[in-house]
Formats: sequence, structure tokens, C-alpha cells
Amino acid sequence: MAEKYPRDRFDEIPDDLQRVGAHRAPRPKGRAWIAVGWAALAVVVLVGAGIFGLSLVSGSISFHGAPNSSSAGTPTPTPTPTPTITPTVDPALSVNVLNGTTTSGLGGKVRDVLTQAGWKVAAVANADKQDLTQTIVYYSDPKNQAAALGAAKSLPGATIEQSQAFADTGADLTVVVGSDYTG
Repeated sequence: MAEKYPRDRFDEIPDDLQRVGAHRAPRPKGRAWIAVGWAALAVVVLVGAGIFGLSLVSGSISFHGAPNSSSAGTPTPTPTPTPTITPTVDPALSVNVLNGTTTSGLGGKVRDVLTQAGWKVAAVANADKQDLTQTIVYYSDPKNQAAALGAAKSLPGATIEQSQAFADTGADLTVVVGSDYTG
């Protein structure tokens, strides 16, 4: 049988301590609300996942671009054609040429090509970087896009890009020559 031990100071527990056992404090009030909160969150997540799943199954949400049943009666809009920009040569515009390679004199060669094509080259200089790989004609004003295309057409492999990076130079177009230039 179980041995009986003599009573000592640990067997005397004051009434105001509210202990259940010798080493347990009563549970704090409000702990049940934590379980209720987690249960509510789980319900919201599961209901949301169910609605999303049903939408996928019913076809109201499509990830493949296929038309769903609700849009079968609506006509598809006809896209408006974008205007084609014709490259032009405008000798009234000024062009700066920057050599972005380590090839000495390449900027002067590009100047000669542009001058023969009818462009007014204002300045030739080295770019701040010498490791550029692509030849780009920059324009800052959208009305000069056709002229930038015309300058790029004069330089094999050149592309155009609208940028404000060279707007403060005063030139209408800026050609940055890269190592892809073969002219």
C-alpha cells in the first residue's frame, strides 16, 4: 500500500493562493477566445478556398485565356491599328555622336556616314563608358521619333530609344556608338 508521510509546511496551502495543485496556477481568463479566433480564421480560409475552387470549376475564372460561357455573347473588340512611323532625314535637327567603344576614330566615321546621309552633326566626343555593345539613337522629344528612325536606318544595326538622358546637351538626337557597329 501507499506510504503515508507526515504532514509538513507544503501541505498547508493558503486559501487566497487559488492553486489547484501544489505547482499549478489557475488558467488565465480569456484563453478560450484564442481557440475561437483560430477556428474563425480557419473557417474564413476554407470558405475562400472553396469559392475560388468553385469559380475555377464553373469557368468564371480562366488561366488559359479561353473564353468562358458568360462572354460568349459579347463581341471581341477590334484593335485599332497603330500608325506606322516612316523614317525621315531632317537636316534641320542637330545630332551628337558619342563613341562608346575603345576603337579610336569610330565617332568620326559615324559622323561621316551621318553627314553623307544628310544629317547635321553638331559634336563628336567619347562617351563616359567605353564598353558599350549596342548602337542606340536617343531622342528626347516624341516628335523626333521618325528622325531617330531615319538616323538609325543610316547606321546598320542601330536601334532607337526615347530618353531624357541627353536632353540637356541641346542636340535633337544623340547617337551612342557601340561595339556592334559594323559600318
